[in-house]
Order: sequence, then structure tokens, then C-alpha cells
Amino acid sequence: MGAQALELASHKDRMFAYPAVLSSSDDGAHRVVDYREMRDINGRDAVPERRVNGRYVSTGVRRAQKDLALETKIGTVRHFAVGKTEGARAIVLYLHGQGGNRRQGVDDFTFGGNFNRIKNLMVKSGGLYLSPDFSDFDARGTQEMAALIAHYAKRSPGARVFVACGSMGGALCWRLAQDEAIIHRLGGLLLLGSMWHDAFLQSPAFAARVPVFFGHGSEDRVFPVERQEGFFRKILSSAKGYPARFVRFESGTHGTPIRMADWRETLNWMLAQP
Repeated sequence: MGAQALELASHKDRMFAYPAVLSSSDDGAHRVVDYREMRDINGRDAVPERRVNGRYVSTGVRRAQKDLALETKIGTVRHFAVGKTEGARAIVLYLHGQGGNRRQGVDDFTFGGNFNRIKNLMVKSGGLYLSPDFSDFDARGTQEMAALIAHYAKRSPGARVFVACGSMGGALCWRLAQDEAIIHRLGGLLLLGSMWHDAFLQSPAFAARVPVFFGHGSEDRVFPVERQEGFFRKILSSAKGYPARFVRFESGTHGTPIRMADWRETLNWMLAQP
């Protein structure tokens, strides 16, 4: 079965499903989702924002996790790899924001257990999940991530690559969208509480209609939601039927999308694109 036919296996779907959808627009591409701190943090975490309740995680996945160092032309790229490092059916790469590191993306207990979920989803589905360190959010970091993608894409020739970027990590998402060498492998971009980038509309990724997902909190004080929603609608108006989705977490803040984004729903939508 090729990557085009892949649908990620289920893992704790009810626990991680979106709360009520308050409104929907743009033919369903834009949704406003009910988010409440008392329910979605205090009611979910044993220690708010530090340790999720144990029923949200399955830590056996750690057996499939390795802390690795890839030697590339631009230098050593330290990264965690979870799942199949060869012959993977899909590859998901998570790029952290300012002040983060490779450990953030494999922490089982922070962000409501959502990183534990993506690890389990990929292992159950015969995929690979990567959480790397990188030097910066500029040219060098982009080259490092392109080298990491090229390395694992070569080992898994049938896999699409999905790049998820949290906060400032979005700078790398948009830079990778300009890299013609990886566009044929790129299955989607996920911007989680991140920024907009008008140059994307002239990028190889846009021309190739690479799917884009935006998750954003309505009370984000770093990147205002109105600016990101405006950019999302600019994408839709620039190319009819462009595969883009936006989930606005009403009352959510900067880190809310990393906690609340439904990995399985989003990736299955991207995998179903032509």
C-alpha cells in the first residue's frame, strides 16, 4: 500500500478530539473550536502545564525512540527518531520554537500528552516521527533540516514528509517551502501558533499545492490571530480550492495549538490529498 492510501491508525481519538465547534466558515476550511483553560489544562493535567494525567499517554512507545546524531555536510544534527528509520510509510518532523530543543517534541507529559500521541500514531502506522535540534531559524537551520529530511526520505522512498512548526519554528517551515529539492516529498505543513509569510504564495510548495494547516489561539499575544487568519484567506483567494485548513481555539493562547491540534485528523486529511 503506497503513502497515498495510508490512513493513520487510531490512538486515544476520543481524548484528543476537538471540543465543540462553535462556528465554521470558508466551506468548512475554517473552524472556531471551544477551548477552556479550566477544562483543557486544569481538568486534563495532574500538574497544570507540567504533567498530564496518565490516562492520556502510552509510554511503551519509548521502546521505539532513539536519540541520534546525523553527520551532514553542514554539521551534526542531533535528533530523536521514533518509529521506523527505514521503510517508513510517512514521516512527521516537529520543529520547536524559540528556547526549545529536540527534547520538547518527545516529552510524553507536557502539552497535554499531545507529543506522546503523535509518537504513538506514527509507530502504530508504520511511520517515523522526528524531533531535531537545529542551529537557528535562518539559512543554517534550514539547511540542517533539509539534510535531515533528505537522509530519511532516501531511506523511506515511499513516504511523504510532513513538517510541523511550533511558534518561531514556522520560519523554517516557510523556508523549506522554498526548497525545490524536497517539494516532491512534502506532504504538508502544519503551523502551530506560528507566523504568516506572504512569500509562500510564490513558493514551489504553493505551486505544488502542498496542504497547509494552521492552528491558532484567539488570545495569542505573540502572533495575532487576525493576521494569521488574513494570511490563510489570502491563500484561499490566490488559488481556488487550495488545500488549507484553519482551527481557531477560542480563548486559547500562544501554546494552545501544540496542546490541542488533532494530529490524526489533520494528517489523515493531508494524506488523502492527491
